[in-house]
Amino acid sequence: MRRLAAVFAKRAWAIAFFAALGVLLYPYGRALVLNVEETPARRGYEIALRSGCFTCHGPDGVGGVKNPGSEDEEVPGFAGGVPMMWARDEAELREYILDGAPARKRQDPEYREKIRKWLLVMPAYRGFLSEREVDDLVAYIRARSDLIVPSDPLAAEGHELAVQLGCFHCHGPMGSGGPPNPGSFKGYIPGWWGHDFRDLVRNDDELRQWIREGNIDRLRTHPIARWFIDRQRVYMPAYKDVINDRQLDALVAYVRWVHAGGWKEQLRSAER
Repeated sequence: MRRLAAVFAKRAWAIAFFAALGVLLYPYGRALVLNVEETPARRGYEIALRSGCFTCHGPDGVGGVKNPGSEDEEVPGFAGGVPMMWARDEAELREYILDGAPARKRQDPEYREKIRKWLLVMPAYRGFLSEREVDDLVAYIRARSDLIVPSDPLAAEGHELAVQLGCFHCHGPMGSGGPPNPGSFKGYIPGWWGHDFRDLVRNDDELRQWIREGNIDRLRTHPIARWFIDRQRVYMPAYKDVINDRQLDALVAYVRWVHAGGWKEQLRSAER
């Protein structure tokens, strides 16, 4: 009788395991169970997308959209520190989103006359976006602008290196994650902010191996993890022949700074 019960127990576990695996493998089931990990910048990207921001500011805020009549003949983008060229601080950035321009400009007759010549003028989103949505949108713009940089010299060097190597193209602005990756376990490229990172990187040795080799032994030797890694369309590149030990240390320091939330203090400082 005990032997029969043990057999049924094993079968039950096997059925449960393969049923769960089937849900994860099936695209719609996986989408229900494994949602994209949310971060403020990732939510801000989605808000920008559905609010039409990229229509004028270019795909992902890269700029380049023509605006005849304006000084630069283009709508400014979000990258390369551009937002802080027309907004003095984060408070003004919020005013641009909510009211189309800061009060100091809206009350300036010369500015009002100038924008009448522009073909495209920034719309006001007050009444359309909640306070949290504005917070998330600001987080995305600031992350996209590359203006949030660590004060630690080594981590700051890692930030510059991440820009040069194109790390943010795959891992999202400031490593916020989210770009799609068909065939992967969760369907997108993970970032460095939350649970995804903690699941994939248990210590600095694994982080270094990810950067050097584009994979780690723990996942490479796991049959299910390996199946997803081999199946994904976008692979983590191996940088072992591209960077030296000092640069590797710098990248590790920067990624750790992002994951620890060192950037949050800069956001709080900007709000004061």
